[in-house]
Amino acid sequence: MPAYIIVEVEVKDPATYEEYKKLTPGSLKPFDGKFIVRGGATELLEGEQEPQRIVILEFPTMEKAKAWWSSEEYAPAKALRQSASSTRMIAVEGF
Repeated sequence: MPAYIIVEVEVKDPATYEEYKKLTPGSLKPFDGKFIVRGGATELLEGEQEPQRIVILEFPTMEKAKAWWSSEEYAPAKALRQSASSTRMIAVEGF
């Protein structure tokens, strides 16, 4: 069953976040992950707060999604993201 990581990002340091964006794609490959959405235009349909940036990643399984998030391959990029933004990241199984 595929799994998705849904990310809502508030960028606080755009220069550092740009470096993060360069590192992330390579970290996905060993886990068969791919971008479904990567910061495209958003439109709030319901709720109170317009998201600044949305990213959706797809993995073949929840195990691979969680393995990517905690991996050595992603660790350098993750540290940059955490220093440059506030992030809400959710893993969810698909079908």
